[in-house]
Amino acid sequence: MKPAPFDYYAPSSVDEALALLAEHGDDAKLLAGGQSLMPMMNMRLATPQVVVDINRIDGLAGIAQASDGGLTIGAMTRQRTVERSDEVRQRCPLLTDAMPWLGHFQIRNRGTIGGSVVHADPAAELPAVMVAMEAELVLRSAERERVVPADEFFVTFLTTATEPDELLTEIRLPAWSAAWGWDIQEVSRRQGDFAMVGSVAMVQVDEAETCRAARLVLFGVGETPVRVASAEARMVGQRLDDALLQEVADIVTEALEPEGDIHASATYRKEVGGVMARRTLQQARQRAAGAS
Repeated sequence: MKPAPFDYYAPSSVDEALALLAEHGDDAKLLAGGQSLMPMMNMRLATPQVVVDINRIDGLAGIAQASDGGLTIGAMTRQRTVERSDEVRQRCPLLTDAMPWLGHFQIRNRGTIGGSVVHADPAAELPAVMVAMEAELVLRSAERERVVPADEFFVTFLTTATEPDELLTEIRLPAWSAAWGWDIQEVSRRQGDFAMVGSVAMVQVDEAETCRAARLVLFGVGETPVRVASAEARMVGQRLDDALLQEVADIVTEALEPEGDIHASATYRKEVGGVMARRTLQQARQRAAGAS
């Protein structure tokens, strides 16, 4: 398999990259880790006329504590770096736990956190984590910089709010509260495959295990990560016993409207979505109870 012909550029600065995007627009694709783009080009599912390689640009990678206690992660930060970061583990353990689900370690050695987010595969873990964390995505063009909330960033299958002349420069994660319990789980055919169904859960509880806050995001079940607001609302103010979590699982199953494909039927995804929601909520509840 070989890609269609294309012109190749390797800018050494963000401004140079943005100038190329402004010039070529929809005809250009950014090359970060290449773990998604190159296979698609080789299979000719993507045929950009211009490839802009941003690997030589300093300043797009790195992990830093933000002034509000959150984290700022450069878009070109390798997934393996995020996975091994003590800073991430301390300030966003959910993200640390999510990283091993991303393909195999060889992929994570090269893949970037920004590349996975911008690729926006609805079966990928990081878009769902971004929505659950209520992250912010920083986009730059030659003319402006704007910040887009994660729940507005993912538009549809493999499509984000990023304009053709924009570059994702960093991801901003809010300060992590020690009161959160969390979990991420998924079902895939093989370890490292994209998820057929996955769930990200975050809950806060008091000493009586009454829910004070909840976030629940499913992936692999729609065109974007699916945050199930009705399930979250049912939990807040209620004791998170097993009976309630089963009720929440039923709400999730009813709310999901997935499509079937060669990997799993729509009915399978609906049913397993509820099961995965219950399992992740049980684990998140346990962690939250230990923190309260």
